[in-house]
Amino acid sequence: MLPDLIEIVPLDKPVRAEITVPGSKSITNRALILAALAGGEVTLEGALWSEDTQVMTEALVKLGFEIKVEPDPDEFCNRRITVRGLGGKIPNAGTAEKPLELFVGNAGTAARFLAAMVCLGNGVYRLSGVPRMHERPQAALFKALRELGYRVDSLNDKLPAVIYGDGPRPGAKCNVSIKESSQFASALVLCGRRNQWSISMHDENTEHAHYVYLTAELIKMFPETGVFRIDPDASSASYFWGIDWLLTKSVGSERHSLGSMISLVSEKWMWQIDSKFTSYLREIPASVSRIYDLGDSIMTAVVLAPFTSCPSIFTDLGRLRLQETERVVALRTELTKCGAKVIEEGDTLTVHPSQLHGAEIETYNDHRMAMCFAILGLKVPGIKLKNPACVKKTFPNFFQKLAAPPPGGLGATILDGKTGRKLEMDELFAD
Repeated sequence: MLPDLIEIVPLDKPVRAEITVPGSKSITNRALILAALAGGEVTLEGALWSEDTQVMTEALVKLGFEIKVEPDPDEFCNRRITVRGLGGKIPNAGTAEKPLELFVGNAGTAARFLAAMVCLGNGVYRLSGVPRMHERPQAALFKALRELGYRVDSLNDKLPAVIYGDGPRPGAKCNVSIKESSQFASALVLCGRRNQWSISMHDENTEHAHYVYLTAELIKMFPETGVFRIDPDASSASYFWGIDWLLTKSVGSERHSLGSMISLVSEKWMWQIDSKFTSYLREIPASVSRIYDLGDSIMTAVVLAPFTSCPSIFTDLGRLRLQETERVVALRTELTKCGAKVIEEGDTLTVHPSQLHGAEIETYNDHRMAMCFAILGLKVPGIKLKNPACVKKTFPNFFQKLAAPPPGGLGATILDGKTGRKLEMDELFAD
């Protein structure tokens, strides 16, 4: 078990390694919904097995779906998950007096996708999560579900919410805003195809709604029965691409002739916007947008920005404020703590080239904050992370990947932040 505080010891030279990254969380949770709505048995290979996907799996089991989970021989944090789909039927439901309780943790995908899915049932469901999930937006999705004709009761249009399933409503129409989260539209698209809902979107150029595009493409390829392979997570891969850039950055003009020292076992990142992260590193632009350029990997880019030669501007960061934590403030606060010059103006961060030093980093129970600053610790001495176990949300064996000997890991040393004792491999798993 990870201690409450760890220290990452910098690597003194580049490492030759081949890293296996677990499956995509975004694709896994979409695939679980599609498998449950499919017409027969579907097996998901390479599915991520982490807090967010376990929450989704447990909710589907509670809804009455038959699910078999088996180990994956290639990646410890993946699973082979077989779901017996029921063609759009939802077996279990509660009543107005006793709704069927579904716990979604802090998984935005589970909260949004299940809210749409249970409308297809015949009964009453109550969705709830951790306190942070109860602060995250749901209003636009609930509005759209009401336009489709379903009853959604919530005191403030957030979770907890009680949803009254009334079965399919073929031909029902809604218009959904994706300003706060594209997951609202993805939820409707995932559940609406089989039920012939007519869904339109507004508040963002839909050509740049990358995760809605991912959902639509996934639906096109998803089988009614058979096997579906889930790609590795490009957002998680960004940490290792970032580490590679950081560790070889010091060679200056030789950077491009040296080439990559860290490779990933799979180079398939179908439909994932964060697969563009390697292009970002090859020629770092002066301005990067969360809407048009990168997804969650923009956080990795922000943490690397002090090592560039010119100021970097990160724009359209509004959605980051509504996720696991208020990420814009968190990034500014913790980078500043390390000595970086960071300016926050509206939904834009400007990060200047800076000489960094060690600091004790607050992770805000946010997996991506923990992983971003962990890679910083492989370059900057004295980086300590509070609550590192929060990586269990999407990448439970992340710190084991850092510490495992090459070529399967980076060979990094990770210490107990309070005692200075070197942590063993079995202590580095987040559970």
